[in-house]
Amino acid sequence: MKENNRDYMAWNAPGSSGSGNSGQGPQNNGSQNNNNDPWGRNNNNNNDPWGRRKKNNQFDVNDLLNRLKKMFGGAGGSAGKAAKKGASYGLYLLVAVALGVYIFSGFYTVREAERGVVLRFGKVYDVVEPGLRWKFTGIDDVNVVDIEQVRAIQSSGMMLTEDENVVIVEMDVQYRISDPVKYLYSVTDPDNSLTEATDSALRYVVGHTMMDDILTSGREMVRQNTRDLLVSIIEPYDMGLSVVDVNFLPAHAPDEVKEAFDDAIAAQEDEQRFKREAEAYANEVLPRADGQVQRITQEAEAYRSRVVLEAQGQVARFEQILPEYLAAPEITRKRIYLDTMQQVMGSSSKIILDTPEGSSPVLYLPLPENRQAPAPVQSSVNSDQSADSVPVTVTETSVNEPLPLPRNESSQTSSSNTNQRYGSSSYNTSGYGRSVR
Repeated sequence: MKENNRDYMAWNAPGSSGSGNSGQGPQNNGSQNNNNDPWGRNNNNNNDPWGRRKKNNQFDVNDLLNRLKKMFGGAGGSAGKAAKKGASYGLYLLVAVALGVYIFSGFYTVREAERGVVLRFGKVYDVVEPGLRWKFTGIDDVNVVDIEQVRAIQSSGMMLTEDENVVIVEMDVQYRISDPVKYLYSVTDPDNSLTEATDSALRYVVGHTMMDDILTSGREMVRQNTRDLLVSIIEPYDMGLSVVDVNFLPAHAPDEVKEAFDDAIAAQEDEQRFKREAEAYANEVLPRADGQVQRITQEAEAYRSRVVLEAQGQVARFEQILPEYLAAPEITRKRIYLDTMQQVMGSSSKIILDTPEGSSPVLYLPLPENRQAPAPVQSSVNSDQSADSVPVTVTETSVNEPLPLPRNESSQTSSSNTNQRYGSSSYNTSGYGRSVR
């Protein structure tokens, strides 16, 4: 409306050529509108009323509106339709590119040993598993945590023992993240909290332990007690951590007294070494001794069984002789005696002295100490000996056959009966448990 009213201003009356020359007004017939200012100057160059040109950086609302009309159908005809169609395609393309960039920017990867904690508008929304994932960019935030990596912290320092000695101790704690959500949001700094808890537990255990135990034999006890106390300290905080292992490193005394403590530790280590060597020697000797004991025991048991069985056999034979002894006691007794003498004297050396005719030979049994001396084979009497003396022949022999029974006229019948019953068998009575008279 402003433009239309401007066309009909007094200085833009019909007949004016628009150049300020009114003499040519009839030639225009009012068909062309002029854009002159009140002073007759053309304002198509965007000049102000004083003739000064507008600055280029000045915002022109009319120009912007004209451009928007052309873009969204303000222009008429086929040109306006083509511009409108091109603008729609451009807008769609711009939206598609922006959407593609937004979708592509939302992809992320969670590795095999990791878990992703998704925050939506600052609140925990989900815990995602390993793989290719997608999030709403600008809305979701993802914190990836490695739950399989074994982490380590260290606590060390000079601490006072139960017996009021100062030692320098050092401990490594290995831990793993068990719950990523609690690890990230339960406490402000879980690693620092675990370090402080380890230092507190170690100081408490060292303060209730003797220095000798810390330096030598009680190291395992200190390690186990520190781990148990550390777990009990961090459990109420629920930090999402799990303690894997605790390593108690070698402790040592301060530098001022280090040499004396090193000597004491070396002596204790020597003591432990000697104990181990003694135990190794005992483990080597005891099995051998046990084997010898078992062997001697088995031999004794075998000897006992053999003696018992022999005695039982002799008793059984004695019981078989009993009926014969009751029938002919004298003959049986002599036969048993002779068999026994044969067994005793069968393996010993004997010397038989030849005597004159009509006399019984003399049997001589030398003593063991005289058996080494050579026995005379034959001796002859001198010419000055008595006439009734005869040569004596000395013979060394071994009796292997039973001696003949002496003749007894009164018991000849009984002897023949006994010989028929016994035959030529002999009876061994050595080691009998009883004697028969």
